[in-house]
Amino acid sequence: MVSNFIVQALSNQPLTIYGDGSQTRSFCYVADEVEGIYRLFMRGDNNPTNIGNPNEFTVRQLAELVIELTRTGATIVERELPVDDPKVRQPDIRRAREMLGWEPAVSLREGVTRTIEYFRSVLAR
Repeated sequence: MVSNFIVQALSNQPLTIYGDGSQTRSFCYVADEVEGIYRLFMRGDNNPTNIGNPNEFTVRQLAELVIELTRTGATIVERELPVDDPKVRQPDIRRAREMLGWEPAVSLREGVTRTIEYFRSVLAR
């Protein structure tokens, strides 16, 4: 979702959200996710352990942040919300904090900024 929004914005295409964008998601920067999975692999056990970011943002907030940080004239368009689209996605990472000493370190704003830089370089080729 993040990369789709970024590519749409950098291409001056409208960012597509479903419904009014009030559904929430938790976004975890890839380096944080990899570190959590690595720690789980090295020190974990066979019990389920969530690795993710417990901070929620609406899909609309994400789209608006991408537009702000890309400094493009992209707009937001709404499409019909699929009936099975979850309203909330938020992992409980208590076990990862306690057992692995892990939690995400990169904020959404910083992660989106880094991802924009990457896609700018890829699209410029």
